[in-house]
Amino acid sequence: MKPKTAPQILFNYDRKNLDDATLLKLYRRMLKPRVIEEKMLILLRQGKVSKWFSGIGQEAISVGVTSVLEQDEYILPMHRNLGVFTSREIPLDRLFSQWQGKANGFTKGRDRSFHFGTQEFHIIGMISHLGPQFGVADGIALANKLKENNKVCAVFTGEGGTSEGDIHEALNVASVWQLPVLFCVENNGYGLSTPTNEQYNCEHIADRGKGYGMESHIIEGNNILEVYTKLTDLVEDMRENPRPVLLEFKTFRMRGHEEASGTKYVPKDLMNKWGLRDPLTNYESFLLEEGILSEENIQEFKDEFKQEIDEGLNVAFAEPDVDFNESIELSDVFKPFDYKEVKSSSEKENIRLVDAISQGLRQGMEQHDNLVIMGQDVAEYGGVFKITDGFVEQFGKDRVRNTPICESAIVSTGMGLSINGFKSVIEMQFADFVSSGFNPIVNYLAKSFYRWNEKADVVIRMPCGAGVGAGPFHSQTNEAWFTHIPGLKVVYPAFPYDAKGLLTTSIEDPNPVLFYEHKALYRSIRQDVPTDYYTLPLGKASLLREGEDITIITYGAGVHWAMETLDEASDIQADLIDLRSLIPLDTEAIYTSVRKTGKVIILQEDSMFGGIASDISAMITENCFENLDGPVKRVGSLDTPIPFAANLESGYLPKKKFKESLLDLLSY
Repeated sequence: MKPKTAPQILFNYDRKNLDDATLLKLYRRMLKPRVIEEKMLILLRQGKVSKWFSGIGQEAISVGVTSVLEQDEYILPMHRNLGVFTSREIPLDRLFSQWQGKANGFTKGRDRSFHFGTQEFHIIGMISHLGPQFGVADGIALANKLKENNKVCAVFTGEGGTSEGDIHEALNVASVWQLPVLFCVENNGYGLSTPTNEQYNCEHIADRGKGYGMESHIIEGNNILEVYTKLTDLVEDMRENPRPVLLEFKTFRMRGHEEASGTKYVPKDLMNKWGLRDPLTNYESFLLEEGILSEENIQEFKDEFKQEIDEGLNVAFAEPDVDFNESIELSDVFKPFDYKEVKSSSEKENIRLVDAISQGLRQGMEQHDNLVIMGQDVAEYGGVFKITDGFVEQFGKDRVRNTPICESAIVSTGMGLSINGFKSVIEMQFADFVSSGFNPIVNYLAKSFYRWNEKADVVIRMPCGAGVGAGPFHSQTNEAWFTHIPGLKVVYPAFPYDAKGLLTTSIEDPNPVLFYEHKALYRSIRQDVPTDYYTLPLGKASLLREGEDITIITYGAGVHWAMETLDEASDIQADLIDLRSLIPLDTEAIYTSVRKTGKVIILQEDSMFGGIASDISAMITENCFENLDGPVKRVGSLDTPIPFAANLESGYLPKKKFKESLLDLLSY
């Protein structure tokens, strides 16, 4: 039944060959998040929810994109995409519990809003840093392409997010690798209070597609039929002809960035203009005019959704607050890893550290056919240290992938691969360059399992260390940047045997591992190493020498400096502990030795202040104070950047200072 005076319809609704049932389904899918939002705004004013990011006026985009994709195709939404979650039919009580920090949500109360993912519904939620989401979509799409399953994925951001470097990197990678991703940019006028003319200086964001060599389209984001029909055709073609597509949806944010910020900075006439272009009311008027929808239907749908909302809220409100349990919190930082020892055969060969790493990586690729290697120049060139030399011939370019110079996007791609069933090893050409990929390591890889129970099955290889005259940008041992971040494992071998066995275990481990490889040791240290595949446990130190006088704790190149010192001073009887891995840390081995010797010196190559030696020192003081016969001594490099000239570099490193400090402590 048509209304007597239908509101003006501002969009051209072309239904094409869509039947009435599809038209009504799209309407219901837009109406549901709107009704939920209206309820949430009431609860917000009542103090029953803590924060709200409104998507009112943008429902057509979320609903249109989700309705085009198949249920098992991943979507990576933002905090204004409630329609994604409701269109995937996530139970409302679980959503409401999530927003209230209850255990029935998706993050056990550890994160809020839409900062979560769910494999059950193939939705991967945002992090507040926005940009890595595009790189994660790259990884998911790469996995789809490697599986040859003809799937696409969709990822969302706002026009403000497109200014982030992560997004530029991810778009470039997707174009170079022809990854089937719908990059959905909701251009809603403002990034918080910053208008588009202060955000970018091109007419349309879609214009950037040409620069990336990528197909792009501008879509009227408030016209549900335009969104749905155009994307239906596009996605069907992308499944047959995989490629990335940049989509700019023209829309508007009708409420504040979040409710507390308001909209006073928006000109009133602009707000009024877009208010008339409301996607729900315009489409509703069209359906009424066409006789597909009646006023009675509208009320029935609203009543149905309100009842569902009330029932979900009752469940969520009745649910108790989450309890703090320290052991559970700590145990959920890492995904449980059932380490299985793989013993080697008796056959060995004398090889260098660099060869052992290459061998472990090659055998890891043979062991896991879902393992992908990524990094700059790692394919035909074999990497700058030739560790992957010959890998392309054996495993092919799908699994051994040269990357553009874009550390952040590649780390995020590794996360996406993990989400979609793959493992990855990423080579930072030099550990120093990891600063360009810092954000997704510490905010995505490290936190995903704790936040929403999703592993990050990624190993990042970190060629590091001074002593080769490489200067400030190719010589850092920056492990302390990451030992501070819960959720990351940090491994740092000093010998070929350890390097191979610890690398194979790191690949087996479903948690993110930073694997440090000292460049000065690559070709200077040799050892007999088993030729076949074997593993070594993470978090187990190696006691290289035993003595009663003093405990020496070190790792990496420091192990070899300590051994040289002890060889020169044969009268010193020391326990020499090679930590091998820093996280997890073998505290039992440390405490056992310190309680035996009563004196301890900790040697690190990293600059002194803020290094891991400081934490180990504090732990020893707290746990072994009564056993100590002298102060805990730390030895590290100067608190300066690493110089280039040989004499300056030698003065920077702690190798010479170590013997003096050792003798001083022994005589204390």
